[in-house]
Amino acid sequence: MITIYGVHRSRASRNIWLAHELGIPFKLVPVIQHYRLKEPIPADVVHTKSPSFLKVNPNGHIPTLEDDGLVLHESLAINLYLAKKHGGPLAPSNVGEDGLMGMWSLWAATEVEAHSLSIAQNGPTASAIDALRAPFAVLQEALPNGFLVGDRFTVADINVAEVVRYADGATELFRGAPRVKAWFEACRARPAYRKMWDAREKEPA
Repeated sequence: MITIYGVHRSRASRNIWLAHELGIPFKLVPVIQHYRLKEPIPADVVHTKSPSFLKVNPNGHIPTLEDDGLVLHESLAINLYLAKKHGGPLAPSNVGEDGLMGMWSLWAATEVEAHSLSIAQNGPTASAIDALRAPFAVLQEALPNGFLVGDRFTVADINVAEVVRYADGATELFRGAPRVKAWFEACRARPAYRKMWDAREKEPA
């Protein structure tokens, strides 16, 4: 059984969603972001600066995955690994799809995440919206068939949708990119996503 270190209210949500999609069991070890906690922090609360967690991930970030002795950090890389290991329609069917799934995951991290995260944290400011107009246009053009890779729902859709989710409050961006809006709504309607999200809503804010 794999172990995921993190909480639903973190980038670990990406890995939890994928695990539900794949139907693989996992153990979730709660590790809370240090910045979310107020001093004094109870001794029994494990956070990203706890010595015990820093032994697992010296970067002090969540999530981290342990799988039969293998330790991986970085949520998008973890998802690419899990999809390829377990196979099926969410995984690449050839080296070209593998490249595309990696490309879209890196694209989300480099072109979208900083600005979408700003919207999640500070609201839809004009500067963040302006910065995302071009990436949303790119995504709009990439979705003529409703998915990013291979005309089917894959790990690439999970990785990109979870980054785009941070910009959910910027409704004008989605109105201006109807294919992105339809794709994003379809991703969020999936039972595995709803299972992750329902558990997230039960976590302390």
